[in-house]
Amino acid sequence: MCNLYRQRSGPQAILDLSRAIRSDVGNMEPRDIYPDYAAPIVRWEGDERILTAARWGMPSSRKALMDAATKRADKLRAKGKDVDFSRLLELEPDSGTTNVRNTSSSHWKPWLKPENRCLVPFSGFSEPGRDAEGRYQPVWFKLAVDDPEPLAFFAGVHVQDWSCVRKIKTGLETCDLFAFLTTEPSEPVKSVHPKAMPVILTEPDEIETWMSAPWEIARELQRALPDHALVAI
Repeated sequence: MCNLYRQRSGPQAILDLSRAIRSDVGNMEPRDIYPDYAAPIVRWEGDERILTAARWGMPSSRKALMDAATKRADKLRAKGKDVDFSRLLELEPDSGTTNVRNTSSSHWKPWLKPENRCLVPFSGFSEPGRDAEGRYQPVWFKLAVDDPEPLAFFAGVHVQDWSCVRKIKTGLETCDLFAFLTTEPSEPVKSVHPKAMPVILTEPDEIETWMSAPWEIARELQRALPDHALVAI
């Protein structure tokens, strides 16, 4: 699961590669991006593509929130407290789901239409590795090209104006959210993280297909890059 990536490209480069027509993200400082951080995405606004920002982490499934709220309710009842479960469920914190794998799930199907697809620009991404002593050590990957910080896109999905509680201390918020698809990994990611890798779009025709094609066609893009199209850095 990819829960850390880098974005080093400027707005104009992203606009050019994605064929977006305008940006509302300002100058965009290069930085590392963590879950629930705001990050640039390219999405549709009517018939136009725009570069804008959203928070990383799509809504979690109803079942996941129900299970979490049930556990919290059980703990409160064990302490002798009264529980309004409907209210508890409404306010259950949801930090979001960063990676989308099971696109046949009824939870994700409503957000697989072209109007909910987006492009997530990145320069590199990290997967959890281990050093010789078994301690956690992130391993970074980028495209195997001469550019030290090449621009590519994750195949993403997004939702606008979603009301939820991301953190208890901030309470109910209305947010624009995104996540990106994952798939079976290829090398060298597979040797580090054999479960999954992000779905990466590198060619103009892939970008056009992801942003515009019916799901029956776009779903074919949920596959790994060829072996060694990426390098560890």
